[in-house]
Amino acid sequence: MRSGLSKKYKIALWVAKSLFERNKVSGSSANMSFRHNGLVYITASNTCFGSLTSRRFSVVDIEGNRHNGITPSKELPLHLLLYKKSENIQAVIHTHSFYSTLWSCLDHSANTMDVIPNYTPYLRMKLGSVGLVPYAKPGSRELFEAFQLRLDKSDGFLLEHHGPIVGGADLESAFYILEELEESARVAWMLRNVHAQVLP
Repeated sequence: MRSGLSKKYKIALWVAKSLFERNKVSGSSANMSFRHNGLVYITASNTCFGSLTSRRFSVVDIEGNRHNGITPSKELPLHLLLYKKSENIQAVIHTHSFYSTLWSCLDHSANTMDVIPNYTPYLRMKLGSVGLVPYAKPGSRELFEAFQLRLDKSDGFLLEHHGPIVGGADLESAFYILEELEESARVAWMLRNVHAQVLP
């Protein structure tokens, strides 16, 4: 295994372990991917982050054609859409993080393009706006179509009644962005019934 790919796998396993051990993911409810030499390496279907190994990655091209015998996560199309959005996106993480998912269940009809209040500066600094994608069954064509319609309107996303999905320049960056999104959602949830000051 070439050193570049080996390093990316090492970071992927560290990210997965960190998220699992801190109860940020459970069961097989999360997926991640990264790009390497023109291919996409994505966690396999029904993969648990708590026991993830490099052998639990499916390898596909940007159109989703498989390059090994491992079945990718059913939410692969979400990852591919983010990669097609920008060459700057080289890794994607999707979880069902607790506060992000809670926040995605509220009514955000007033502004679906940026649903996280700007209480602290860090989410805007690391990510930007967070759009809400209307609910559709996980893994469904309806979800992928809804996601595609909103892809260019926000920087990161909450899937309604589902959870966050973000991209980054690499897996470490995507991980830190996801962490900041979850913390911002936690702050927003705690202040949801309070007239707290929002930053300009």
